[in-house]
Amino acid sequence: MKLSKGTQKLLCAALILILLGSILASVINGSGAKVSRIRFDTDNGTLSGLLYMPKDASASNPKPTVIVTHGYLNSAEMQDANAIELSRRGYVVLALDQYDHGHSDYKNELYSDTSFFGVWLPFWVNSMHDAVAYMYEQPYVLKDEQGNGIIGVTGHSMGGFGSTMALAMDEQEFLETGVRKIYCGLTEGSDFLYTGLVGIDAATADALGGGRTQGKVAARYDEFFFNDPAEQGGTVRRKDFVSTPDGMTFLNQTAPAQANTWYDTADGGRRIIYEPVQTHPWNHFSKTTTAYALAFYAEAFRDYQDGIRDIAPEKQVWQWKEFFECVALVGFVLLILAIAQILLSLPFFSQANTGALKVQPAAQGAKKWIGICVTVCAILLPALFFAPLMDDGAGSPSVNILFFGGLIAAFGGAAALALGAVRKVKANTVGGCFLLVGGAALALVAKTAMYVDNAVWTAPGLNSIAYWTIGCALMSLIVMSAVYLLLKDKDSVKLADYGVVLKPMAILAGVCTGVVSVVLAYAVLFLIDAVFKADFRIWTFAFKTFDANILPAILRYLPTFLLFYLISTAAITINTNTEKTQGVKGYLLAIALNAGGAVIWLARQYITLFSTGVSAHPASALSGIVLVAMVPTLSIAAIISRNLYKRTGNIWAPACLNALLMTTMALANTMVAFK
Repeated sequence: MKLSKGTQKLLCAALILILLGSILASVINGSGAKVSRIRFDTDNGTLSGLLYMPKDASASNPKPTVIVTHGYLNSAEMQDANAIELSRRGYVVLALDQYDHGHSDYKNELYSDTSFFGVWLPFWVNSMHDAVAYMYEQPYVLKDEQGNGIIGVTGHSMGGFGSTMALAMDEQEFLETGVRKIYCGLTEGSDFLYTGLVGIDAATADALGGGRTQGKVAARYDEFFFNDPAEQGGTVRRKDFVSTPDGMTFLNQTAPAQANTWYDTADGGRRIIYEPVQTHPWNHFSKTTTAYALAFYAEAFRDYQDGIRDIAPEKQVWQWKEFFECVALVGFVLLILAIAQILLSLPFFSQANTGALKVQPAAQGAKKWIGICVTVCAILLPALFFAPLMDDGAGSPSVNILFFGGLIAAFGGAAALALGAVRKVKANTVGGCFLLVGGAALALVAKTAMYVDNAVWTAPGLNSIAYWTIGCALMSLIVMSAVYLLLKDKDSVKLADYGVVLKPMAILAGVCTGVVSVVLAYAVLFLIDAVFKADFRIWTFAFKTFDANILPAILRYLPTFLLFYLISTAAITINTNTEKTQGVKGYLLAIALNAGGAVIWLARQYITLFSTGVSAHPASALSGIVLVAMVPTLSIAAIISRNLYKRTGNIWAPACLNALLMTTMALANTMVAFK
């Protein structure tokens, strides 16, 4: 096997970026501590996490300890900023994977039911409490003379709710044992909205404060929480938690309080609310919020500062780990392309190559402007129907538009089929068939509640994304079919020009190319994690390791995303294989086709939020946050699709590779139950 110079350079660049990024990320990650992945059994299952042990921490020199944890759709690595900076200063830190996230598992038999709340409640109610119980028993964790633990708890979002629960449960246990395991607590991006469902509202949490030092990071533009009960019509709006009833209760004040100010409480404790000008996910990617956490623990642990390094809260290095892991992320994408190219040069895999596609001439005159309008429409449709599909769901008035649109498309497809049969025009038959199937399927999807059985679709956070994905795929299929019937047929465009080559061996070899490329790339990722405790990420987007028990879930979700990437790759193929879209222009257009709608929706949502105080879609809290990670997901997929269709002449290898890669990535980064 002789590799082309281009493939050799690509492989070398990929490996250099991965190694350089991972080594330097590891240096920053361990700048103040030895980092190791631990697992431990509890009554509720198995918890895992990254343990940051300062070099001088031991049984003879126990240290104040902080347990930090993530929110609903994340894992331990999302707390890198707090973990790195607190351990640099000398605290023992456990960055925790909550139950059924990352490498932690909740016992299936303990799930009360398979409804959303039955699946959703257990992970955050118990995770932090169980982690505290484990860490309290470790000899390197400091305790006072009465046996009380010098342990702080910090969680973001659902992790913040878990921290609030742990504080309340610890105080309830203190009434029986006389020992408090938790000394202080700071939550980020969480109030009392959901803890109130299990009995811990603001007043109850206050009553169970136990004289502890407590704080909250309550961002001004948090999409979910810190709402004024007088405000109605969605939660994605400007907030001022210190002036709300719950905020005043937390601070033991009877009138609106001041942010970033310490208050003494009736039980002898001290409390503070920080209000950064941020959104919800911004909290865990922020120098400001990290500085708040460092200042909070310096104050909370002020009587236990022996061996703690005096580093100003503003002096932080965690951003460099994020930067270097982003460098490794770029290398990872290049590695995937290099592996695929190497495979395509081997005897069996080379059958995936069906020959270079003929470059289409650039459209002229009216066809040019029609093409531009259609492209803009294709980019806008996912944005226009994002909130309806993600938030409103099947059968809602907004989604019913797609139902009627699907019916119209299906009737149009049937008419084209009939006309093709009469005139014996093969193109009408092919185009009409796709239009009929796409329209009928979209109408069915618009009326059918999908991905609702959590015992089957075991990643609740992914289910609405899957529904939106199906809708986007079918809308794209309808647009392509209509354009083919009205315009492309007259230019003698064939199915092969969309990359749809129906050769069995080409399909099989393409599928195998995609699967083997992902397996080999993930093997490198697992090796990097084992050696350097690093993965490939930027903010909320990450390729990270996972346990084998999520493989069944990957197989269940894979067909959904395979359908999307087959259709999106065909759209990229036909639209970027022209005389004027070669080179970089083609890649930019491919990214726009895949991710342009997401970018437009996010821009409108957040520009409106910051300029007016109320977002364009005030009810789209979680869905808007999820869409942020979809931008790099769809952009990377577009790059892979265009690179590989250019090399194979068809859609099979890139579509299968993207489907498996992105399904695996998504499930590794979210909650997966019933494993």
